[in-house]
Amino acid sequence: MIPIKLRIVGGGEDLLGDMNRKSANMDSLVVCFGEFLIDFVPTVGGVSLAEAPAFKKAPGGAPANVAVCVSRLGGSSAFIGKVGDDEFGHMLANILKENYVDNTGMRFDQSARTALAFVTLRADGEREFLFFRHPSADMRLHESELDINLINKAKIFHYGSISLIEEPCRSAQLAAMTIAKKSGSILSYDPNLRLPLWPSAEAAREGIMSIWEQADLIKVSEDEITFLTEGGDPYDDNVVMNKLFHPNLKLLIVTEGSAGCRYYTKAFKGRVPGIKVTAVDTTGAGDAFVGGLLSSLASDLNLFQDEKGLREALAFANACGALTVTGRGAIPALPTKQAVVDALTKYSAS
Repeated sequence: MIPIKLRIVGGGEDLLGDMNRKSANMDSLVVCFGEFLIDFVPTVGGVSLAEAPAFKKAPGGAPANVAVCVSRLGGSSAFIGKVGDDEFGHMLANILKENYVDNTGMRFDQSARTALAFVTLRADGEREFLFFRHPSADMRLHESELDINLINKAKIFHYGSISLIEEPCRSAQLAAMTIAKKSGSILSYDPNLRLPLWPSAEAAREGIMSIWEQADLIKVSEDEITFLTEGGDPYDDNVVMNKLFHPNLKLLIVTEGSAGCRYYTKAFKGRVPGIKVTAVDTTGAGDAFVGGLLSSLASDLNLFQDEKGLREALAFANACGALTVTGRGAIPALPTKQAVVDALTKYSAS
């Protein structure tokens, strides 16, 4: 881990220090590609959408969440994607800017709106989704609109599967992945399964797996393992290694929610326990985990071969996810590096 000066967003002195840090960290740039939208979350938990008395809007979209997480932890990040040329779209662009995420790769669509998602928080803190994107601007990103120079600068290029659902964004993502791979970037993939957005379960499975073997790093959840392997046991190492680990993969991560995560490489495998917290809203927990892991990897790619260092990075990522579920909304709840360090110190002392 490189030493990082933490800051509170806002002051001119902090901005100057942040700009200096960003300049020094450009060789550790994490570029995130995909959707950026508005989440509408009920102001109270444990209710259906119809029962909700009111909703609070919050920025959402897994790739954007990861980009903000990396930056909030002190790293250097950028986002590539498309939003509507509307108030919500420009609000999202400004949120990235306020969080020191490079938003020069964003594009604005004049004929499609920024995507909206209503996210129901059940009594157990888990989510249910209702999406409004028919089509939304994120689906209309063209290959010709890609910021190739920005992609070429990426030490890590991170993406999901939602952009694969429809053209022209599918072709744009495939082209961006090819550019990043040719430039020497590590390709990071979080499928982030959202079945309601796909035409069918089979289409989702085929779409997600269509780019599986191009990734250097893949993060999946237990539920996603069961889905992708058509009923396979997510706790069976043989299922994971035989059906999901591919020859070019450097690291496969299986997240287990509050229990922690498992890791698999060609040389070693293991498990890192999580930190127990009281969950308020699990939105963005997986994205915070990914952001925490990528912030560590961007500083030291040797972690792929260093099991002790990798375990430390995964404990850090687990803490990022745990702290995020203690607040409402993904981006507002993402932790600073100091908050994560404090949580890990408290956990190790207990």
